[in-house]
Amino acid sequence: MRPYELIKAKRDGHPLPPGSIREFIAAYTRGDVPDYQMSALCMAVFFRGLDAEELGAWTRAMLESGEVLDLSETPGIKVDKHSTGGVGDKVSLSLAPLAAACGVPVPMISGRGLGHTGGTLDKLESIPGFRVDLSVADYRRLVRNVGACLIGQTSTLAPADKKLYALRDVTATVDCLPLIASSIMSKKLAEGIDALVLDVKVGSGAFMKRLEDARSLARTMISLGSAMNRKVTALLTDMDQPLGRAVGNALEVVEAVEMLRGQAPEDYTEVTLALTAEMLVLGGKAATPQQAREHLLRAVADGSALRKLKEIVQAQGGDPRAIDDFSRLPQARATRDVVAPVEGFVTAIDTEAVGLAAVALGAGRQRVDSLIDPAVGFTLLRKVGEPVKAGEPVVRVHYNNEGPLKDVQERLLAAYSFGREIPASRPLIVERLE
Repeated sequence: MRPYELIKAKRDGHPLPPGSIREFIAAYTRGDVPDYQMSALCMAVFFRGLDAEELGAWTRAMLESGEVLDLSETPGIKVDKHSTGGVGDKVSLSLAPLAAACGVPVPMISGRGLGHTGGTLDKLESIPGFRVDLSVADYRRLVRNVGACLIGQTSTLAPADKKLYALRDVTATVDCLPLIASSIMSKKLAEGIDALVLDVKVGSGAFMKRLEDARSLARTMISLGSAMNRKVTALLTDMDQPLGRAVGNALEVVEAVEMLRGQAPEDYTEVTLALTAEMLVLGGKAATPQQAREHLLRAVADGSALRKLKEIVQAQGGDPRAIDDFSRLPQARATRDVVAPVEGFVTAIDTEAVGLAAVALGAGRQRVDSLIDPAVGFTLLRKVGEPVKAGEPVVRVHYNNEGPLKDVQERLLAAYSFGREIPASRPLIVERLE
């Protein structure tokens, strides 16, 4: 089928032949299919979906668009974690050194900010000198010798997804279940892992805002992994408010370091420990999540997890002194507080609105070629369930450019809801699937 015919068929709700899917994605990867036609097909998929056969063909075509790595020279079970994206989600920055310190090799290929959510690569690059553009040879060497490596997609690993990832970000086709599932699994299966832990976010700051959608996405990815002989476990975790207190690249690095010192916010610490514990179980380093948690707490207490983070930073060209001296990280030139208009409690936070405010401030991308300011972002001084007085600061804005400041402050104030009653608490770990 020609590209036009494929787009029209999906637009009209017809199933696509697997061979035509493979040919279309291969042609897009080569540059023979332009962005506007891929955008049209993605929008058709957004509205019409993909059945199991189509999704399997789409994922395999993405996976086989480039090299599939073999990390068999690294001893042990290689385990990665992937989050579907949230606001303030800096879990990978602390999870990778924690798992590696406990003996689980972590080959991690991460992404940049997408839509209203932050990106692991952007956060890592706020560490002076940190390189995420390493060669495949360096990636293999660091997984073997250091125990972890966090890089972006290379030109040879799932190149179809690398092109499509950026395109979806600017064409309103990010929050589409089959496109999310195929993007994640093609990338992860290409990186040489044996097992995968999924952090599927659900709530106002997630792409999956309803529990049933998050559960469906998790099951879809577990099935894709099983079809390709990979063990996959998923945790559905709450994203009805930002995770932790920091939103913004360098600010989130600070909070990730504090987690490895045992001094981070409770919600961020809990989600990180739960996900890393699943990695230790899949990696054969613990029999149960509870036993794994004990290993992780020891790695924090004895400093081995923090030392592993410094080792990763140094191995990837970064300045390990920034882990001890936060003044070496990018710093915003000024701060401005957003204050509560009434007395009471924070009853809700529109987390997607907070993420979009961060993009407006410069912490994320409005276009594919937008430059990110690594220093800017927010500190959430009050979160859901916490008391406030009228005129008391609820969010501190760290900024360099005053241009978007008024708009950002208005967005943040609109994102917060206040009331007289303490809202019911929500579980951080909503569900576990395997």
